[in-house]
Amino acid sequence: MLTILSPAKSLDFSAACPNAVPSVPEFLDDAEILVKRLRRMSRRALGELLGIGDELARLNQQRYAAWTRPFTADNAKPAILAFNGQVYAGLEAKRFRARDFAYGQDHLRILSGLYGTLRPLDFIQPYRLEMGTRLNTRRGKTLYDFWGEKITEALNEALASNKQDVLVNLASNEYFKSVKPRLLTGSIVVPIFKEIKGGKARTIATFAKQARGRMAAWIIRQHIDTPARLTQFDADGYKFVRRESTDRELVFARPQPAPVGR
Repeated sequence: MLTILSPAKSLDFSAACPNAVPSVPEFLDDAEILVKRLRRMSRRALGELLGIGDELARLNQQRYAAWTRPFTADNAKPAILAFNGQVYAGLEAKRFRARDFAYGQDHLRILSGLYGTLRPLDFIQPYRLEMGTRLNTRRGKTLYDFWGEKITEALNEALASNKQDVLVNLASNEYFKSVKPRLLTGSIVVPIFKEIKGGKARTIATFAKQARGRMAAWIIRQHIDTPARLTQFDADGYKFVRRESTDRELVFARPQPAPVGR
């Protein structure tokens, strides 16, 4: 069974490397093609492409200028520790033990606009490039065009080495669109997280992102290897809602937490 996550926009390169051997991204040659394309853009054009202000555009222009091979502990960090958004707050990878990192290397993939697919310990250098970016390259007008079938083929290869050919999709819609389900050799399971308030259940993005990270961490720490065991997930008060679930979509719900400070 293989789990996929989205990356995060915010990064933390101050985190120390874990007690494990870092690895190198599979599609580093492709990443370099994109970096060279981005380096040719003015700060203004880069800001418009990424939908960011001048200060962030300047930062990312500097990042792409500094991007260099080979990746080492001096210029890169493992992806699972470098990403720092809501999903990764839920994942709490800094608390992983060596056995957790080892299991994650085989059972977790992070989808990336720049790197394609990443194993948890794959080195990355700082970047910002969302999968939905409309970047013109020789392969097409978008990053979906650029990556084509490569991401799906990489996931199939990872699935082939697992006991269960099941893909647990904890990625956002933007990133999952880089996967071609018709070419995927395994079945897909999508966990959905809802908050209950006033008798109504709805998905709230912030809570759902953190819950995806919590589930990914739970899968890794507990070595969850079948879809049936996913229904046992109960972190942060979530409970499996059988009547709302299907073989493809597993719904988890909990009472909506009170706002912080109350």
